[in-house]
Amino acid sequence: VDIVVHNAGGAGPHPGALAIPDEEWQGALDLNYLAAVRLDALLAPGMRERGAGAIVHVSSAAVLTPVGPFLHYVAAKAALESYSRGLSLELAPYGVRVNAVSPGRVATPGGEATRERWARLNGAPSQTNADDTTPLGRDGQPDDIANAVLFLVSGRAGWLTGSNLIVDGGEFPRG
Repeated sequence: VDIVVHNAGGAGPHPGALAIPDEEWQGALDLNYLAAVRLDALLAPGMRERGAGAIVHVSSAAVLTPVGPFLHYVAAKAALESYSRGLSLELAPYGVRVNAVSPGRVATPGGEATRERWARLNGAPSQTNADDTTPLGRDGQPDDIANAVLFLVSGRAGWLTGSNLIVDGGEFPRG
């Protein structure tokens, strides 16, 4: 294996952080963080032995502005980002690069279902597009994220490790 991309993720909204049951905190950690740790434990040793490889973990730009209803998801993705940076330092001397991609709002069936659940919890109409919330005026598309991942695993990103590429159309403010 030369390339590992961990793209599992998700968790449903709640009225607030204190309303998230323990089992959903654990589920969010298992899916959004520990699954990547386990996958890397299986595949990274072979990359290290060969002296080459690229690992990309898909996080979330929501880590930039964590909110209570999704705090279990965001906390797990923040752990994934920290883990990615730490693993990059461990594997870099062996020629293995580890990076993360943090998507913003992407038009996928799972994302739409989560946004609809969130709107119902708030008694608000479902927002079907990002025209008003994203500076680039549109939802991201799966290809937008895939292209970022392709860049990070390519030779063109050969001097990038420990990085987090935020692909969000400007949705999440950063300083």
